[in-house]
Amino acid sequence: MHLSVREDVFPIAGRFTIARGSKTEAHVIYAELRDQGRTGHGESVPYARYGESIVQALADIEQVRPRIEGGLSFSDLHDLLPAGAARNAIDCALWDLNAKLTGIPAWKTAGLRRLDPLKTAYTLSLDTPEAMGAQAAANARRPLLKLKIGGPDDIDRVEAVRQHAPKARLIVDGNEGLSFDDLTRLAPDLKALGVQLIEQPLKVSEDEQLLGYTSPVALCADESLHTRMDLDRCARLYSCVNIKLDKTGGLTEALALKAEAQAAGLGIMVGCMVATSLSMAPAMLVAQGADFVDLDGPLLLARDREHGLEITGSILHPPAPELWG
Repeated sequence: MHLSVREDVFPIAGRFTIARGSKTEAHVIYAELRDQGRTGHGESVPYARYGESIVQALADIEQVRPRIEGGLSFSDLHDLLPAGAARNAIDCALWDLNAKLTGIPAWKTAGLRRLDPLKTAYTLSLDTPEAMGAQAAANARRPLLKLKIGGPDDIDRVEAVRQHAPKARLIVDGNEGLSFDDLTRLAPDLKALGVQLIEQPLKVSEDEQLLGYTSPVALCADESLHTRMDLDRCARLYSCVNIKLDKTGGLTEALALKAEAQAAGLGIMVGCMVATSLSMAPAMLVAQGADFVDLDGPLLLARDREHGLEITGSILHPPAPELWG
């Protein structure tokens, strides 16, 4: 087996802003595994919030190149690399390569009965209330909008979005930007505005304050949840979890995490970083039947990969084999 791995850069349509900052490009890792004349593809996004970088992730993969090229199972890879972007790129490439070698689609290998189209959320970048209202107006027909907020005084941004998109379901993503007092003050107002989910309102280091708190809007763990190791703790604090392949370290762990989270009675959200269709394709397997799907990465880009997902409005169609799986 031969491994190729590199950094790819894709321009974002405009500027993407969250509480931690802005960016105009998506920097991703692209991994390619070739064996017996077949090629498997994988993509991931190292995230600075988790201490990751493109340079370090590529170095981590290079360090274990001999083991990868010597052939390995999904469980071998789990032991070889920690959860995160480096492992995600290789894990997804292995899934794709296996599909190409066996002729069995990845969704069948994952135990699914079929792979259905999905309705994804569309993310509104953090901006002034007027600008976010304009974004909402331009996307008012989308069934689910996700708002990035940056602090305790952002209720006016949510109000502007609701005014310009009165029929859309709303998710608010705090990206760890609120205090517990902020949350308890804002949650009733967010409920009144029809917000259905609040993602990661508090810093991971502070979210134990959620223990015993009954929020009028469902709370979803994002930064607090990476793998199954975090699940017991999150189940005490949140009613929903956001599963991202870049956090779990690939599709293999993501599927296992989803199964255990559902068994624990938690709601399921499947999310993404800003990335191309190649990152979304494997996540679509995890997102089958999820309560909230947030796989809008390609919709935020000015240019996608070749053979990218067919997207009709907010509907993601299953990937072509040329892309993945």
